Amino acid sequence: MSPNESQIRGILRDVLDPELGINIVDLGLLRDLSVDGESVRIRLVMTSPACPLGETLIRDIQAALLRSGVPKPAEIEIVRDPPWTPDCMTDDAKRQLGWPSSTQAG
Repeated sequence: MSPNESQIRGILRDVLDPELGINIVDLGLLRDLSVDGESVRIRLVMTSPACPLGETLIRDIQAALLRSGVPKPAEIEIVRDPPWTPDCMTDDAKRQLGWPSSTQAG
């Protein structure tokens, strides 16, 4: 399978943050995604600079891509800038945590 960006984003929605149980896309950890033929490049940010779960997420992402038929391992980089904040989360992720969404705030 030669994936496209939308397909990869869908696959990444199945990868859960091990601590929060929310997918990494809705949690706002995905900073950049590019697809060039069979090559996939992903840039992630952790919820905290000291988060020890980066390698776990990388393994989980690679496993999800492999299960979905992506032919080559992705190039995955963990970045620190811009840092993650709760504003990075989707309203769905905020609801899962019991936080008010942006549509409920105000």
